[in-house]
Amino acid sequence: MAVQSDHDDAEKWRSEQQRMIDEQLRARGITDERVLQAMQAIPRHVFIADQMQGDAYADRAVPIGEGQTISQPYIVALMTQALEADSTAHVLEVGTGSGYQTAILSQLVKHVYTVERHQILAEQAIARFAQLNCRNISVHIGDGTAGWPAHAPYDHAMITAAGPTIPRAIVEQVRRGGTIVLPVGGRKSQHLQRLRVRWLGFSREDLGPVSFVPLIGRYGWHPPK
Repeated sequence: MAVQSDHDDAEKWRSEQQRMIDEQLRARGITDERVLQAMQAIPRHVFIADQMQGDAYADRAVPIGEGQTISQPYIVALMTQALEADSTAHVLEVGTGSGYQTAILSQLVKHVYTVERHQILAEQAIARFAQLNCRNISVHIGDGTAGWPAHAPYDHAMITAAGPTIPRAIVEQVRRGGTIVLPVGGRKSQHLQRLRVRWLGFSREDLGPVSFVPLIGRYGWHPPK
């Protein structure tokens, strides 16, 4: 009976995952087949606590503890597609969170360097990466707004929390010609932006309104008192 139950659960998750891809991603303009394949390869429910797994493939963000969330599937796909990273890229991610976005990126690039300020979230993410055999990920616990200078320069960077301004430290750690995808704005609402790093500064493209948790750190918001 246990074997049959495990099989039924696996079929249920596959069905919900496929519906997510068809209805939430393809239908809303996610056209990069590599991104869609990565979203198919990584099971989202693995990154969500048991009591919240009913919402694993829902069209919304889900709490993961420590005041953080796992982003809505469409936003994960949109940010990944906007990054325009190829299989040779080294990518900096700020805000590991559950590790879901990190794992998606790991399917598409050579190596992901991810920074998380909450030790418990970082440790949980590391365990999930091992479970899924994601071997091209390095995790650092610290202030992500300062990046991870030891491995710079990166080909691209992604910030998965929203600050009031663009962290200059992150821009300085990305190669000229690289992209940075991040939300910028207030604590409640922001706009998702894609930066293209130039020899002098960067150009900026608005990808639409979003709502992310605050980016806490030296070059973001101050931590709550």
